Amino acid sequence: MTLKVGKTVKRYGKGNITAAFGADLFVWGVTSIPSLLLRYYPIIGLSDAEMMLLIQLLRLRSEKEYYPSPEILAECLTRDYRQIERDLASLLEKEMLSTTQYYDEERQEVFLGYDFEPLFEKISEIWACTKVKELEKVRQASDGPGLTDESKLAVLVKIFENEFGRPLSPIEIEQIEKWALEADQGIILEALRRAVLMGKHNFKYIDRILLRWQKNNLRNLEAITAYDQQFLTQKDKKNTTPPRNEGKKNTDTKKKELIKSLYLS
Repeated sequence: MTLKVGKTVKRYGKGNITAAFGADLFVWGVTSIPSLLLRYYPIIGLSDAEMMLLIQLLRLRSEKEYYPSPEILAECLTRDYRQIERDLASLLEKEMLSTTQYYDEERQEVFLGYDFEPLFEKISEIWACTKVKELEKVRQASDGPGLTDESKLAVLVKIFENEFGRPLSPIEIEQIEKWALEADQGIILEALRRAVLMGKHNFKYIDRILLRWQKNNLRNLEAITAYDQQFLTQKDKKNTTPPRNEGKKNTDTKKKELIKSLYLS
């Protein structure tokens, strides 16, 4: 089922056609496309044609077209409806799109529509992996010799501000300073890296990780790695029959599962 949005058609009189175009340009609005989607779509395996199809689906969504037919989409693209049918099937097979039921409160109707959540979940995973790599590069650079304690604290604050996308409050800076007195800089950045991987941009979550390491007397990255490995070994012994698809999980998915088990339990 497709919801149609009513259009109010203006009766144009004689006048400036440029002004009329400008008015329609404003009234019809814009379609917002996330920059991260445009940046990462080749990495997640989308073709240019599939990306253009997704853009049109997003545009039609703003016009209340939740499940446009291939024929409707063909009017917006330079491909015929048969090619669009194949592209839609490809997006569903790649799990870039899914279909779900929506509810229209005004009409009290349930209808089928495309769901973009799988697409943005894949984009978020790529983003998280990129952030982790960036943090690792910063950690290696900040561990260099010749930095004073004040300089290291300034580096930590700058890194946290970049990750949080805002200036830190005095209380948050004081918290980082407290961490720096109790743990090495590399340990703090590793805790931040794991928080970023889990999408947890808050100080309480990072403090929970650092507290767990402190309670287990983990004073360096090597000890943390050994602790994680020991935890995984014990977990494998309990689960003597692992799932069949375990070998298909990528490294970042395993890291997320490990962090959840260690710090969200």
